[in-house]
Amino acid sequence: MSAKLAVDIGGTFTDLAIEDGDRRWTAKVLTTPAAPELGVLEGVRVVLANAGLAASDITLVIHGTTLATNAVIERKGAKTALITTEGFRDVLALGNESRYDQYDLNIELAQPLVPRRWRLPVTERLDNTGRVLLPLDEAAVAAHVAFMQAEGIEAVAIGFLHGFVNPAHEKQAAAIIRRLWPGVPVSLSCEVSPEMREWERFSTTVANAYVQPLMASYLKRLEVGLREAGLGCPLFMMLSGGGLTTLETAARFPIRLVESGPAGGAIFSAHVAKQRGLTKVLSFDMGGTTAKICLIDDYQPQASRTFEVARVGRFKKGSGLPLRIPVIEMVEIGAGGGSIAAVDSMGRITVGPESAGADPGPACYGRGGTKPAVTDANLTLGRYDPLLFAGGNLRLYPEPSRDALAAEVGGRLGLSGEMAALGVVEMVDENMSNAARVHAIESGKGFGGRTIIAFGGGGPVHGYRVAEKIGVKRMLVPSGAGVGSAIGFLRAPVGYEVVKSLYQRFASFDVPAVNALLAGMANEAAAVVAEGAFGAPTRQIRIAYMRYVGQGHEIAVPLPPRDLTEADVRDIRALYDVEYSRFYDRPVPGSDVEIMSFAVTVATVAEPVVPAAAVEDAPSPAPIRYQAVRDTTSGEVTDWAVYDRGQMAPGCTVPGPCIVAEAETSTLVGRGWVCRMDGLGYLDLTQEA
Repeated sequence: MSAKLAVDIGGTFTDLAIEDGDRRWTAKVLTTPAAPELGVLEGVRVVLANAGLAASDITLVIHGTTLATNAVIERKGAKTALITTEGFRDVLALGNESRYDQYDLNIELAQPLVPRRWRLPVTERLDNTGRVLLPLDEAAVAAHVAFMQAEGIEAVAIGFLHGFVNPAHEKQAAAIIRRLWPGVPVSLSCEVSPEMREWERFSTTVANAYVQPLMASYLKRLEVGLREAGLGCPLFMMLSGGGLTTLETAARFPIRLVESGPAGGAIFSAHVAKQRGLTKVLSFDMGGTTAKICLIDDYQPQASRTFEVARVGRFKKGSGLPLRIPVIEMVEIGAGGGSIAAVDSMGRITVGPESAGADPGPACYGRGGTKPAVTDANLTLGRYDPLLFAGGNLRLYPEPSRDALAAEVGGRLGLSGEMAALGVVEMVDENMSNAARVHAIESGKGFGGRTIIAFGGGGPVHGYRVAEKIGVKRMLVPSGAGVGSAIGFLRAPVGYEVVKSLYQRFASFDVPAVNALLAGMANEAAAVVAEGAFGAPTRQIRIAYMRYVGQGHEIAVPLPPRDLTEADVRDIRALYDVEYSRFYDRPVPGSDVEIMSFAVTVATVAEPVVPAAAVEDAPSPAPIRYQAVRDTTSGEVTDWAVYDRGQMAPGCTVPGPCIVAEAETSTLVGRGWVCRMDGLGYLDLTQEA
C-alpha cells in the first residue's frame, strides 16, 4: 500500500483526500472552530470508510490550515512582547510611512500585534557590516524578563537593527531569556526573516511569535489524535511557498503556514494545467469562507517574497501587516459560500468579508444561523439540491434561506427573497471578477488566452459567470474539484527556502563571501528537506535579488546552483540588464547594480506529468432530472437539466444551461456554454461564439 492522506482545514469545511496509485477517495466535513483537530479526526474516519481502508494503510499525512492566518486577522494570538534596539521600539507603528490611500483624510492603518507597552528597548548596536558598536546590555534583558512575566506575556520576539547581518546579540538575548524563563516561545528575526528592511523583518518575527503557541499546541493535539486513531505515519505541513516541511519546522516557523491551504490550490491548478498543456491559466478557488485567485504561467504559479495579512483596506496594497516569507502570490477575498449578505447605509447589497463559518453557518444549514449567506442565495435560486449538498453529509433547508434573504436584504430594497438572492449572487460574482481584474493589473498581465481552472465547493458553481465578466471563454473543472486544495497537497514537493541578506555591488563583488553564504544556505535548506525526502532526488534553485544603485525595488535573477566564478559574475551582471529590460523595456547604462539578498530553495524532484490524450466524441448521457433555476443574467426561471458526473463518459458533451452534479460540488453550465468531458474525466466548458 502507498496510500497518502491530505487534509485542508478551511473556515467552513475541512476537506480530505486519499490517493493510492491512480485511485482517489474524498470527503468534506464541517470545520470545528473551537477544536479544529476534532473536525480533522471526524473527516479521517469518514474518508477511510469511503475508501475501505484501515488507518494503518496510510503511509503519509499532509496537512494545510488557515489557523495561523485567522489568528492574526481575528487578533486571537498570544500576548507577545518585542525586544528591540533602543530607539527603534516604534518601527512597528511607523512602518515605512507610506499611505495606501493618499487622499483619505481619515485613513485607518493596521495596528501592530504588539502594543507599545510591550515593545521593550535594550542598549545594543551593530553597524551595517555586523561590527559591534555597543555591546548588549544583559541586565536590561534580564529586567525585561521580570516585566514580561508580571505582564502575563506568552511569547517573545527579538529583533535588533542589524541582526540579519550578525545574529550574535539576538542569540545572546535569547539565551538569557531561556535561562531565566524556561519554556517560553522565543522567535529571532535572524532565524525567521534574516533580511534587511527592519519593519518587514520585525513584523514577520512578531507575527511568528504571535501564532507560535497556538500553532504548536494545535499541531501537538493533532499529532496525538492521529496517532490514537491509528495513523502512526509521518505528518507533513504545507508551506505558503508551495513546499512541504516537517512538523518540527512548522512548529518553529508557523508564520510560513499563513497561506498553506490556498497554496495547495495553486499547485493543484498548475498540475492540471500541465496535464492539459495550458500555459496561461487563472486559478479560481472558492470555498466556504473565501475566494482565492492566482495567475499561473508556464505551469508555475506567481511567487512572491512578501505577503500582507489583515488588510484594513479591501484590495488595497499597503493596508495590512507585512510578512517577509516565501509565498505563492494570489488575491484572497471574503467571498465564499458562508459570506454574509446585507444592505449598507446607501441601499447597496454587500457580501462579506464577514462569514457565517461552520458554526452556526448560513441560515440553510439549520444550525441556528439567521443571517443570509451566498449559499442561501444559491439554494434559493435553485442551484443546489438540498439533499445532496456536500455529498449528502449536510442537508440544506430552503425555507430559512428565503426568510433570511427576504428579511435582511429584500425587506430593505422592496424585493422578494428570490430577487434578493439574485442580487446577492450577482454581487458576489462581481466582487470576485473585480478582484481578478485588480490582481491581473497589479501583475502587469491580462486574461487573453487564459483558461479558468475552477475548484473548491463554490468555484464550479460561480466560475462560468466570473469568466463571462472578465472575458474568459474557457473553464476547466478537474475531478475532485470540491477538495482541490487537499489534492494539491499531494502534488507538492518536499521543499524549503532560505533567504538571507549580504549586500554586494558588482563593482566590488566578493566571490568567496557569496559562495560561502550560498553554500551555508543550501546546507540549511537541504537539512530540512532531508527529514522528509526519504532519499528522493532533489534539485536546488538559487536566486539573487538585485537593483540598480539608488532604486527601491529588486528584480529576481537566477544563479547557477554551484560555486560562482569571476566569469559567472560578468554573466549575472549582463543577465540583470536583460531581466530589467524585460520589465521596463531598456536598461540603465553606466549604473552599478547592487544585490540586496539571496535565496536558495531545495526541493524534491516532481514526478513527470502524463499529458491528457485526446478522446473521440461519445453519446451524451440522459439527465437524471430537471431543476427549476433562476438565471442570474436574465432573471428568468427555467428548467435546467441535471447530469450525474459519474455517469458521463469521456468525450460526451452536454449543452447549457445545465448542472453537472457530483459529491462535493456542482458545475453550472450557463446559457451559451457547452461542457465536454475530456480523457482525464475533467469538465471542459467553452463559451460558444
